[in-house]
Amino acid sequence: MIRKGLLSDLDAIYTLTRACAKAMMANGIYQWNEHYPTQERFQKDIELQELYVLEDKDNLIGIIVLTDLMDEEYIPVNWLTENKNNLYVHRVAIHPEYWGKGYAQKLMDFAENYARENQYQSVRLDTFSENKRNQKFYEIRGYQRLDDIFFPKQSEHPFHCYELIV
Repeated sequence: MIRKGLLSDLDAIYTLTRACAKAMMANGIYQWNEHYPTQERFQKDIELQELYVLEDKDNLIGIIVLTDLMDEEYIPVNWLTENKNNLYVHRVAIHPEYWGKGYAQKLMDFAENYARENQYQSVRLDTFSENKRNQKFYEIRGYQRLDDIFFPKQSEHPFHCYELIV
């Protein structure tokens, strides 16, 4: 079941994302660190009602953030569509114990259906250039790779921007 995140979910969300960061680092992917994502960031996502959680048998196993606000890092990107009426996906995470079982697909299905139902013209996101698995995941779903952006507090490596017209 996918539902809006609650402040009471905050500890479970942070535990989940710390487990993800640790598992990614064990696989040589230094995408998340002590600077990102923070518990304060998740609290803001919840307060803005932009964070959704995926539960399986009352276990919080995944999260996704959906917003129509474009981060300033995205301004120079040559997007496929105009910069209006776009849905942005951030902080997609599945607990490592559930990796490879289709739960990320469920979250992205939810995001893309949400975009269609709310008449957004596209879904936009970025993924770490060193995370080849994520790149393949989005490309198989039909996302087109565009320009790169940088988040210096996260990594010296770029993040690839992707867009799917819905």
